[in-house]
Amino acid sequence: MNRIVVISKTAEKKLDNLFDYLIQNWSIGVKKDFVVKLESSIEIIKNQPEIFPESKKGKGLRKCVITKQTSLYYRFNSKRINIITIFDSRQHPNKLDKEV
Repeated sequence: MNRIVVISKTAEKKLDNLFDYLIQNWSIGVKKDFVVKLESSIEIIKNQPEIFPESKKGKGLRKCVITKQTSLYYRFNSKRINIITIFDSRQHPNKLDKEV
């Protein structure tokens, strides 16, 4: 089934900030490696959206760990995959409540 992927404004902003951070503090190579992991995770979600566990943060909200520092939260239906947010696991978990 071909679902379209929709990225929320929050997730888009978080990704932009993360990319800037990776380039400024690490390297363009680290950013590229992250993008490969992100694209791979999204491809898995598109093909098998139920593969990742439901989060305790909300009904139908699923969590995909991209790296040990970064997780992607999403919801899906038969036509769409909605990427809700990208979350840095080094933050206080209560911050996630405001984003979902």
